[in-house]
Amino acid sequence: DWSSDVCKEQVEWAKTEKRTFLRQRIELRLASLYLDSKNFQEALVLISSLLSEVKKLDDKLLLVDIHLLESRAHHLLRNLAKSRAALTSARTAANAIYVPLLLQAEIDCQSGTLSAEERDYKTGFSYFFEAFEQSSSLGEPKALDLLKYMLLCKIMMNDAGDVPGIISSKAGLKYTGRGVDAMKAVAKAYQDRSLAAFQGALSAYDAELVGDPLIATHLASLYDTLLEQNLVRLIEPFSRVEISHVASLISLPVEKVETKLSQMILDKKFSGTLDQGAGCLEVFEVAAQDGVYPVTLEVVESMGRVVDTLFARSQKLAAV
Repeated sequence: DWSSDVCKEQVEWAKTEKRTFLRQRIELRLASLYLDSKNFQEALVLISSLLSEVKKLDDKLLLVDIHLLESRAHHLLRNLAKSRAALTSARTAANAIYVPLLLQAEIDCQSGTLSAEERDYKTGFSYFFEAFEQSSSLGEPKALDLLKYMLLCKIMMNDAGDVPGIISSKAGLKYTGRGVDAMKAVAKAYQDRSLAAFQGALSAYDAELVGDPLIATHLASLYDTLLEQNLVRLIEPFSRVEISHVASLISLPVEKVETKLSQMILDKKFSGTLDQGAGCLEVFEVAAQDGVYPVTLEVVESMGRVVDTLFARSQKLAAV
């Protein structure tokens, strides 16, 4: 687009004028634009070139920015190991210098994002909280997104009841609006274990929820969890039930319910089998664990130790 073209022109001008530091900053901006336009290959090539050049100059602040952008790029490509390594490099460089508050907030935000991807929502919440406080103190618009990420972590930690308290706090009241209302609706649906309310929230707040890649990813996981909980609750009274009946109870297509039930059986979420010929689900009772075999093994092991002890003593007597 025109932004990338302008950056390329400025890079050429900086090369002609031998403005090295300016050129590096413009190239970093160009790599960021490549990332925003999902041109990952060109972004990573430019980042790699910048890294090798800036490391020789030992410009720590620029190095932090480059590593942070590299971490974002690998995260978008779902390469969490490389993303975490780049973030660690950014933190290492940041420890050697004074880091502006806004840049520190970006580091904490990326740390929270990766922690959330690793399902460590408690740590993720802590990082998002730190980033939110820094961004909020600077009046940055990004603070609203960080507040949403904090609320997301609370929901994913099964602490949806804490969401209204965070929203009504002094810091949260500054950002009331559709974004916060969206997370509040999701928290309420999750608390009520209501799949219909959850889908309603996604439809009503599509831009605020589905439009954010990080929130959309974790809400998809949350939807699966809610669907599993609702299916388990519905099939609990039955030993044999038609899949179409379960689908009508949960208001979802038969094919989707059948696929989800088969996944749950394979994941051992419940014991059962699908009779596809009859279109039925057979649910088995969980067999009580037989305590005879573990006790028998313990008795045999004890007897073995007794025999070994007696054999050792007999050997000593024979030696005498």
